[in-house]
Amino acid sequence: MCARPISIIPVPGMPRVKKGDDLGSLIVGAVAAASITLHDSDVLVITQKVISKAEGRILHLADVTVGRRAAKIAAGLGKDPRVVQVVLAEAKRIVRMGHGVIITETKHGFVCANSGVDQSNVEEGFVTLLPENPDLSARRVRDFIMKKTHKRVAVVITDTFGRPWREGQVDVAIGCCGIKPTRDYEGVVDPYGYTLRVTEPALVDAVAAAAQLAMGKLDMVPVTIVRGLSYEESEEGIRAVLRKRELDLFR
Repeated sequence: MCARPISIIPVPGMPRVKKGDDLGSLIVGAVAAASITLHDSDVLVITQKVISKAEGRILHLADVTVGRRAAKIAAGLGKDPRVVQVVLAEAKRIVRMGHGVIITETKHGFVCANSGVDQSNVEEGFVTLLPENPDLSARRVRDFIMKKTHKRVAVVITDTFGRPWREGQVDVAIGCCGIKPTRDYEGVVDPYGYTLRVTEPALVDAVAAAAQLAMGKLDMVPVTIVRGLSYEESEEGIRAVLRKRELDLFR
């Protein structure tokens, strides 16, 4: 397979998203206003935050009732007990705690800090939660965009995760539709004649990280278009990149 150029195109002018907004319609409008023409096989990359806001996955901390367990954990970590209560409510289990961070396995199967509960880029006193079903969220946006533009696109929803053994954070995919999440090179012979056995790049995570470069953290650009990517169309969803617990050496 020959390499080909890949473009990352930020979509400017997205309005502030609020509960009940039709995100697909907002994206189509912003794309048109920016004089961007969608192409077949474009990948629309969307930050989790605007998905969560549109779906009403926002909590007012003043409405949170703190339980004993959350209060105890919060005291030990120096965290807001209301935030800890929300983290626990969104978690399937706690993986590890320390340094002011609660690493959990979410109900989706993600292992991440604080169950994805986030206080950034949201009004003071509120937190955002991860979408209940990010794959379904991606499918809804994709279906709308394809219906309106008649272009066969894919959608990847991203969030920012930390990484074991490395400083800093990077965007990864938490939902997708229309794109096979991984690229399987098993059985392919490399240029030196070696047959690859376990090489399986996480394509949607690579897309998420690349799109992050054009989004910026503070630039209020929640949507980008990745163009020129070669991928297989698929409805597998994000579970394809979630390692089973029994196969995970680090849990």
